[in-house]
Order: sequence, then C-alpha cells, then structure tokens
Amino acid sequence: MLKQSLQQKLLQKLSPQQIQLIKLLEIPTMQLEQRIKQELEENPLLEEGQNEVDEINDNNEDEITDENLNENSDEFSLEDYINDEDIPSYKLVANNYSKDDKKEEIPFTTGASFHEHLQNQIGLRNLTEKEQVLAWYLIGNIDDDGYVRRKLEAIANDLAFSQNIETNEDELLNILRIIQDLEPVGVGARNLQECLILQINSKNQELPEIQLARKILKYYFIEFTKKHYDKILTRLDISENQLKDAVNEILKLNPKPGSTYSDSQSRVIQTLVPDFILETKDGELLLSLNSKNVPELRLSNAYNDIIETYTRSSRNERTKSEKEAITFVKQKLDSAKWFIDAIKQRQNTLFLTMNAIVEYQHKYFIEGDETFLRPMILKDIAEKTGLDISTISRVANSKYVQTNFGIFPLKYFFSEGLQTESGEEVSTREIKSILKECIDNEAKKKPLTDDKLTSILKEKGYLIARRTVAKYREQLGIPVARLRKEL
Repeated sequence: MLKQSLQQKLLQKLSPQQIQLIKLLEIPTMQLEQRIKQELEENPLLEEGQNEVDEINDNNEDEITDENLNENSDEFSLEDYINDEDIPSYKLVANNYSKDDKKEEIPFTTGASFHEHLQNQIGLRNLTEKEQVLAWYLIGNIDDDGYVRRKLEAIANDLAFSQNIETNEDELLNILRIIQDLEPVGVGARNLQECLILQINSKNQELPEIQLARKILKYYFIEFTKKHYDKILTRLDISENQLKDAVNEILKLNPKPGSTYSDSQSRVIQTLVPDFILETKDGELLLSLNSKNVPELRLSNAYNDIIETYTRSSRNERTKSEKEAITFVKQKLDSAKWFIDAIKQRQNTLFLTMNAIVEYQHKYFIEGDETFLRPMILKDIAEKTGLDISTISRVANSKYVQTNFGIFPLKYFFSEGLQTESGEEVSTREIKSILKECIDNEAKKKPLTDDKLTSILKEKGYLIARRTVAKYREQLGIPVARLRKEL
C-alpha cells in the first residue's frame, strides 16, 4: 500500500561569501598566506596591492550582471560546503608540494632517516638474497619508535600474498634477531619488555646492578611497571639500596630507541607563527593582527578594456565567444570580490574575538600569572562579541597569540569554572595548578592519593569530588599515586 505525505524541512543555506568566511576562519596565518597565493594564481582579476580607485566601473558591472548567469547567484546548501573541494592537505604543510605543482621546494633534511639507517647496516651483513628481502620487509614494519608491532605470523602471510615468498615465524624470528643486533640498541623489539632487555644485555654484565636490573626486567617486569617494589624486595631478598641502583640503571634505558634516528630529521622544519600580537605599553594592552606575510588584495584593472568593448555592443550582436568571455570575467570578478570581502571579514572577526578574550582575561594578560585566568567558555565570548558560538570555536581553533610571556594557543584561555566554599567562582585551570603543585612537592616515597588530594583542596576551600580530582590529574598527564612512587 502506497502512502503519500507532505513534509516540511528547514535547510540552512550558505551564500558563497559565508562559505569563504567559514573556510578562512578555520585556518591560521601560515595557511592563510598559502590560501591567498593559491587564489592569486587561480584568479586573474585578483592582484596584490591597495585599492586606489574603484577598479571596475559600476555601469560595466551592472551590464555584466544583466547576463542570465544563474549559476553565480544560486546559494549553496550546507551539504555543498561540506562536499566542496578544499585545499589538499599536502598544500597545508610548509614546503611540501606535489610533484605536479609548478613550484618545487626542497625540504630541509639532515642525514639519513631511521629506516635508511637500518637498511644501510643490514646491507653490511652476510645474508642470502632471501634473507636480505625478509630483513628489508621486517625493517619496513618497524615503526618510528623502533618496534615491530605486528605479529610475525601476519608478516609471513603478507609476504606469501604480496611477494610470493614462502616463509614462517621461525625464519622471520631469526632475521629479526639480526635486526635486533643493529643500532640503535633495542630496535626491532616487539614490546617494551623485550626492548629494555635488549638494551640491558648490551651493558657490562659483570656489574651487580646490571645483573639485578636484567633479572627484574626478565622475571619481575609487571611488578616493576606497577611499582610494587615491596614484592621485588621480598622475592629477590635484596636491600632497598640494591633495588634503587638497579632501578636507576633501568631508567637510563630508552623506551623508544627509534626516536634517536626518527624520520622527523628529514621532515620540514616548521615555525610557529602567531595570529595575534599582544604587547604591553605603559600598563596598557595593545592588540594587533599578525599580517606580516598576508598581502593586501585588490581587483585588477587589466580586464576593464575587455568589459568596455563587450558592453558597448548589444546582446544580439555578441558572438558565442564574446558571451563566454563576459561569463568568465563575471565569474572571476564575483569570485575576487567575495574573496577580498571574506578576508576582510575574517580579519575583523578574529580581531573582535581576540579583543573580547583580552578584555575578559585582562588581569592575566597584564600579570602573566596563570592563577588570574578566569573561568571562560565559548558562550562567554560569543555573548560579548555578538557572534555565534560556532564562529568563536572556529577562531579559537589552531590560532595562537604572542604575549610578553610566551606564545599560547587561544584554547589555552578557555576553561570551565567551579565555586569555592565562599561562593567565589574559580577556573578549573587554577585547581589543576594547585593539584600539580601538591604533587610536585609530595614525598616521593609516599605519594598523595586522590583522596588525600581531595582533602587538601577542601582545606583550601575548593569543594570538589574525588572523581573530579582524578579526572583533572589524568588531564595533566599525572599517573596514580602508586605509579608515582620512588625509592
């Protein structure tokens, strides 16, 4: 049985200008410079420089607009924006271009990469042709930390299907042992325990602290990672000083041996460019946008003659090629105007938002003391500026401000608030700062538990639940008390 029904649906429509602004609000200054360069290359009616006069005569503009070019006047839906082709990700990385681009950039590199370093060493070993292939394949499965995270069985299956090479776990393990003998020590391990044992095995085995460290890593690794030192002392029947010496040797080992020859050496060195500059002069805060590398834009006069020639003739007299030329110029003119307007709106929106943040956190920006940061959420700045919360979110994302006491992401200044016992509202960042200070000054042999930290905060007038203390501690990247214990 067929049913018919009427349904009303409210769709948000975004104009081309809004789409331009949304995209431009989301990118930081470094990417804005690249985005402008791209637009300059693609649109001949756009050029660098300040506007001196109205570039294109209003009459000419009106004449072109009279052409029935509905494709330029239609609004875009939100779906159009989402599906719209954006800047390829490879163009958003400094000095990283496709080989098809006209301009080629040579990235800054120093020495061989981590994997090349391993391949060079394996090339010096006396291996058969098959062993060489297996070794190179295993090296390709080593991550940047220096580990083989995949099962040898899975790697053997890959070799069978992709390389048509028959092998097994035992054969691969023999090759892996050879790789584990390469530099840096610990490379090719399948887990942290194996990585540390490989490194401790390379130390002087005649030293008692090395012997003990090896025994702990091999037989009491779980107890060591959980810092159950009492169990280790009892089971090995050793003194606290002996355990301390052994643990110190283990702590000298590198849990990520690949980091010493990381591929980051061959990556492009990028500089953090702040979007805002906040200076203090005579006790006053001076805010400015960092537009050092962002050129001013204007409409080009180069196409005036073409427009004037075509607009003198009547529509009936125009050839197909002339109509196409007018269509092209109209499209590029609209696009250039939209882009210039979007850049201006972006700059105004950024300045308005950052200025509101500075006013809201005025005391902090004057003193530079984290404890002066007020609780502040996106809604606070949205209400202060009259902008939408989503707009504030886009501005705060990936943007940085340079102050007299460092460069900070805008997200740093946003935090929720809690009330003290006296009813005063304080920032969660202030509470985290107190938590960190308490933990930094705790007795390492007997670290403060979350219950104890909750009690300390309560004594200071901060009414906060234990589970919230645990959440803030985790956000600070601080482990539980048991794992902070030291000998």
